Amino acid sequence: MKEWTAYQEANKDRFLNELLDLLRIPSVSAKSEHNADMITCAKAVANALKNAGATSTQIYETAGHPIVYGELMVDAKLPTVLVYGHYDVQPAEPLELWKSGPFEPTIVEGKIYARGACDDKGQFYMHVKALEMMSKTGSMKTNVKFIIEGEEEIGSPNLAHFVKNHHDLLKADVILISDTAMISMDTPSIDIGVRGLSYIELEVTGPNRDLHSGVYGGAVANPITILSKMIASCHDENNHITIPGFYDDVVDASDVERQKMAEAPFDLQAFSDDLGIKESWGEKGYSTNERTGIRPTLEVNGIWGGYTGEGAKTVLPSKAYAKISCRLVPNQSSKKITAMILEHFKKIAPPTVTVNAFEHHGGEPYITPIDSHAYQSAAKAIKTTFGKDPIPVRGGGSIPICSLFEQELGLKIVFMGFGLDSDNLHSPNEKYDIVNFYKGIETIPYFHQYFAETK
Repeated sequence: MKEWTAYQEANKDRFLNELLDLLRIPSVSAKSEHNADMITCAKAVANALKNAGATSTQIYETAGHPIVYGELMVDAKLPTVLVYGHYDVQPAEPLELWKSGPFEPTIVEGKIYARGACDDKGQFYMHVKALEMMSKTGSMKTNVKFIIEGEEEIGSPNLAHFVKNHHDLLKADVILISDTAMISMDTPSIDIGVRGLSYIELEVTGPNRDLHSGVYGGAVANPITILSKMIASCHDENNHITIPGFYDDVVDASDVERQKMAEAPFDLQAFSDDLGIKESWGEKGYSTNERTGIRPTLEVNGIWGGYTGEGAKTVLPSKAYAKISCRLVPNQSSKKITAMILEHFKKIAPPTVTVNAFEHHGGEPYITPIDSHAYQSAAKAIKTTFGKDPIPVRGGGSIPICSLFEQELGLKIVFMGFGLDSDNLHSPNEKYDIVNFYKGIETIPYFHQYFAETK
């Protein structure tokens, strides 16, 4: 609508500067040293919602980091859209690989470089500014509620308790999330699902202390060697996961879905060049796009032990550690898979070491129906601003709270992400294109307009 366009054009520099201010807050949920920053960020989000037109805002304390709630209820007869996002971000390490400070947002060639630029501050803030546009121009078509949490990057451990105890507060007709990506600005897409997650940590112990590798080497099992062998055994020559029962509950994608995925433009050479690899890797029998969308995985996220400092130290270490995550697909259960892999590593450990394995967090896979009024409203909104029908795809990432929302609130979720897979999420030099940020703000009001229309 013309009034939206005019308002955005008149205020776009302010919108951008507000986002940059938000990105300067180091809201790293995983590190206790940033607890004060988490509170500062929660207050900033609440204030932004209030300034955007929310008539009610509140910061709810949890056993961990706060949850920010805001709403603008226009008319009880109108449908209500619940917007979910998170203000916490991943740790920025390794800091030496950043081209600029992770919490000193820098704009280079139209891209914002900062931790959280895309995941998820830049994306949820589009909704805040869309609310402002609609409220200030008198063009609200729906009621809008916001729930912006501070623990998504550590598995949302306290969100379930909050949701279960605030059914009335969160009552809505649909949940709208922008924490996903598009294929490109030239080829818009909508994620119709996200994978689940199982995350564990292993501790392998050999001798009761670090040993001299000359005096004891060859006579005592090295925990790093044993752990490496255990991890390597989890994939066969076809890169198929070997843990017994791992694939039992996997619902294979239909031939029709695989055919539609194949229609999405994908340049394997450009993919490899961007990552600096000679060729892709993965489960035999599946394309690169399928491996990151419809197939489960097991990846080592970190492995350490022994001496890693400067210079040499000839030591046979007492302990070795690894962090391992599995991405899950329908109908795998995170609880079942977590128990399975914890037991597997204990079972395959040789008697020369002992294994302590425990869970960090997990979440369930989620699929949204493409024949729903909510999905069709999102697709129509994107076509309105992009001039093209979006391609439905499955995202490779995880948003652990999706199944929780559906189970507790009885609501379906629509994903409207405007990021790109090349935005370096969870990596150094995370970025978000300014044009994507503005395009999201432009598109979101159309979703509200179309969703409010008769189904």
